[in-house]
Amino acid sequence: MAEATNFIEQIIDEDLAAGRVTSIQTRFPPEPNGYLHIGHAKSMFVNFGTAEKYGGKCNLFFDDTNPSKEKTEYVDAIRRDILWLGYKWEKEVYASDFFDVIYEYAEKLILDGKAFVCDLSPEEIKATRGTLTEPGQESPYRNRTPEESLKLFREMKAGKYADGEKCLRAKIDMASPNINLRDPVIYRILHAAHHRTGEKWCIYPMYDYAHPICDYLQSVTHSLCTLEFEDHRPLYDWVGITLGFSPKPRQIEFARLNMTNLVMSKRYLKKLVEEGTVHGWDDPRMPTLAGLRARGIPAEAIKDFCERAGVTKAQSECEIGYFEAVVRDYLNAHAPRAMAVADPLKLTILNYTGEEEVDFDVNPMQEGAGTRKVTFGRTVYIERSDFSLDPPPKYHRLRLGGYVRLKNAYIVRAEEAIQDENGNVTEVLCTFLPDSRSGHDTSGVKVKGVVHWVNAETCVDAELRRYDHLLRDADYAGQDFSERMNEDSEHIFSAKAEPYLKGHDGSYQLMRTGYFRSFEENGKLILSEIVSLKDNFNK
Repeated sequence: MAEATNFIEQIIDEDLAAGRVTSIQTRFPPEPNGYLHIGHAKSMFVNFGTAEKYGGKCNLFFDDTNPSKEKTEYVDAIRRDILWLGYKWEKEVYASDFFDVIYEYAEKLILDGKAFVCDLSPEEIKATRGTLTEPGQESPYRNRTPEESLKLFREMKAGKYADGEKCLRAKIDMASPNINLRDPVIYRILHAAHHRTGEKWCIYPMYDYAHPICDYLQSVTHSLCTLEFEDHRPLYDWVGITLGFSPKPRQIEFARLNMTNLVMSKRYLKKLVEEGTVHGWDDPRMPTLAGLRARGIPAEAIKDFCERAGVTKAQSECEIGYFEAVVRDYLNAHAPRAMAVADPLKLTILNYTGEEEVDFDVNPMQEGAGTRKVTFGRTVYIERSDFSLDPPPKYHRLRLGGYVRLKNAYIVRAEEAIQDENGNVTEVLCTFLPDSRSGHDTSGVKVKGVVHWVNAETCVDAELRRYDHLLRDADYAGQDFSERMNEDSEHIFSAKAEPYLKGHDGSYQLMRTGYFRSFEENGKLILSEIVSLKDNFNK
């Protein structure tokens, strides 16, 4: 057996050694009320990864107990995201698969005197719950006979009562120091169509009640969930023990993934989509897995990040810069190199005629990746920022009378700048040194500046999109999402790109520009920023 690398694996090792379990079964339990975000990737990593390490199984379990917020669209998106990350589930299971059994268990609790129908409104229940220092007040309906509660519960199921008019509560302890054990609601009335069962039910189980039952019915050995469920574990155990589950699943909690500059709330992400703040769930600025995929972030980099972040019990917050550094490391090792010019300035080489091919490494970090040919010609585009009429000190790019090397090609000297009536430079006229070709330079001229370029005759038009973070955490730490939103998080430019990028969807390092996803949209080449070229995280 592999050595345990975190506290969850240590617990599993103890359970296996003691004979409490002989094989491992976990489940990944999303609620289909929105798209998954990067925080869910960590939960997948824990649940699927733990099962895989121990040669066990992991189910995809949809917690669909709240039909008013759930959609088949979200079910489909969740499936898509899991497969994209490379995980495979043993069985696809829904809480709604077990609604009949969950209901039968509720009748058993009633007959055993462990549950009762309560007529208090949700507001009244909340008001009588008590506080951390004061016990709650027992419901006046707590001592109903099992027969009366069973009759009322069946009438609830038959649709006799309105939403909120009655509920079913577990009978535990209104003086418990754990508020979750103070006669919690385990069934509520909700006249809403379910995405799978339609109009069959008008009462639905609460998650804390359905959760342990569904785990047991799936033969889950270790129910791995995030830390906010730690206070709910005594109720999880109460349900399993009271209903006689054997063996009873074991709940273990781990710290969720919290990150700076990201909205990590499905409710608020949904609000951003519905209000049009972003273009959709798959907007590249979104922390959803659909958004990260659209941005061009590789699934392997996300899994690598989750592994590096580790599995701990202590809550912490990860800097977005660390995630970006992990993505950058992966792309640096795997992404092909290409050239695009975001703010193009025409450069004409007066003494050059014809055209030739120059060699570029596909990826210098990959052994055996080879080279590809790029056509060089008399007219090219460079970045406007790579030329200056009035250069600042230590400016090593192109200036009048100055030299610069065009990447993997020749050294050129700027002779004249053509300007429009407003003084804007529209073209730079240059000469080149014929004996300065990269790899065969015998010119004797030393230059400090190397700039990228695209051939003006063969390049294609592109739309270059750059993104900032949705949240400005450094300026608005501790405030709510609405006060931290970055209203200027998307920037679009016209660009010129190598024809190599058109028709070759994928992730690329655009030299001196950044890492970008290349794809076509309505016949137009789109270059969408994945992550910046420079890594400032360590600084």
